[in-house]
Amino acid sequence: MLRRLLFLGAIAGTSVWIPMLYQSNPRLIESLLKPAASTGPVADAQPDLTMAAVPERPATPQPLGRKVVVAADARGHFTSAFKFNGRQVDGMIDTGATFVAINTSTARRIGISLNASDFRQKVNTANGTINAALVTIDRLQIGKISVESVQAVVLDDKALRINLIGMNFLQRLEKYQVENGALLLVQ
Repeated sequence: MLRRLLFLGAIAGTSVWIPMLYQSNPRLIESLLKPAASTGPVADAQPDLTMAAVPERPATPQPLGRKVVVAADARGHFTSAFKFNGRQVDGMIDTGATFVAINTSTARRIGISLNASDFRQKVNTANGTINAALVTIDRLQIGKISVESVQAVVLDDKALRINLIGMNFLQRLEKYQVENGALLLVQ
């Protein structure tokens, strides 16, 4: 059942992610489609791509009443400071994640104690299938936006370096959208 739910969540996340990507950078999608559509030879010259440094601390969200704007970091990710059960936690908003996902260190910091026997749920990640524990976060906040009773999966610290804010949080908001390189959250 959880596998089906995760699979359906991944499909829903992908269907949301593609339009958001296009809306935030339409030239990227067009440039990806151009070589497939043209019949001429592809140019040999490749643009010089360099990786930008990621800031050590996530950007502070800009509260706008019951709205929050999170600017994209240098890599285009939406990272921010959140509060889980009243404790500050850094996380990344991930529309490709079905659930909020936290590591075991974060779970301990926010008052969730787990035993090895709690890790009985199988979840599919980019690194394969691993065991996870299913928990409920009493309150998840970003700026003035607050959502109660958010389900989360807990993964081993080695499997998850940064906490992920998934679709089960975003879908409980009135609106979320990317515009001008920033993610707008509205409750």
